Amino acid sequence: MRDLSNPTRRDFLGVTAALGSVAAGISLPTAAFAQDAFPSKTLNVVTHAGPGGGTDITTRMMMLRARRVFDQDMVVVSKRGGSGAAALMYANGQPRDGHTFLTITQSHIFQIIQKKVPLTIDQIAGIARATDDPTVIAVPTNSPISSLQDVIRASAEASGGLKWGTTFAGGADHVGIHNFCKKAEGIPYTIVPFQGGGDIVTSLVGGNVDLAILNYAEGESQFAAGDLKPVVALSAERISGIPDVPTAAEQGIAAYASTVRGFAALSGVPEDRMKVLEEGLIAAMGHSAYQSYLQSGGMTSSSVVGMDEWNAHIERIFVESETALKELGLI
Repeated sequence: MRDLSNPTRRDFLGVTAALGSVAAGISLPTAAFAQDAFPSKTLNVVTHAGPGGGTDITTRMMMLRARRVFDQDMVVVSKRGGSGAAALMYANGQPRDGHTFLTITQSHIFQIIQKKVPLTIDQIAGIARATDDPTVIAVPTNSPISSLQDVIRASAEASGGLKWGTTFAGGADHVGIHNFCKKAEGIPYTIVPFQGGGDIVTSLVGGNVDLAILNYAEGESQFAAGDLKPVVALSAERISGIPDVPTAAEQGIAAYASTVRGFAALSGVPEDRMKVLEEGLIAAMGHSAYQSYLQSGGMTSSSVVGMDEWNAHIERIFVESETALKELGLI
């Protein structure tokens, strides 16, 4: 029999955010704090990125309002190393009382898949998703590729497939490219790794690679200047900044890729405290300051979701990424 005193992430899947009463003018987080005296001290948010990185900025933008919502100080605890492994290990050594939680990305999930940390995916309890940053397949402006069908045709004609700029082999970009190509008639592809998104954009503008998956914000200035051409959005809906670019899904290829960030605790935090955190984070990220941050990156308010949707998304990332990494021979 499973020990229910140490619940896993799946134990939280039935907990929903009762936000209807917020709309009626009742502050649910405040009421919960008064009843449970939580949080009763500083909240520590563990990140794996240095200052100025996307994860760090997302965390700090949430905290702008969350300090008021929770009526407690909040600090960023940066634990860099191992693409999220160091952050997970640090959190694993802290009390499971809700005062310490993490900002996680796909990288953290990859560390679990690759067994680089002594944790399983069931021990990741999602609290709220913070960003769902859509990606787009982009090519140099002078490329003959202008559509999804062009990508498929050119890939089939090129020896070894087209050259895709990406970060490191086995990373989120690589998995996104692999899943897209698999669903797009199994087209061949070749990856060309770079150190970061900026290097990919520079190489793509220079024509050193054929195409790449970029977050809209990464390529926005180049799209506007006419240096890069967006051809396919790998999002559920068209990206507002480039509304004329169709999605792969609307053309019959259910391929999605985005940069995802969200907040999660390790299993064992009491359910009532998880709910307080969920409601507080959703309220904080509903504020105009955070919403403006989302809009500036080409994202919408639908990025922010509660436990049910976020945990389902975590599970989907895990399953799709584990499958891709097995197919790539990386696990």
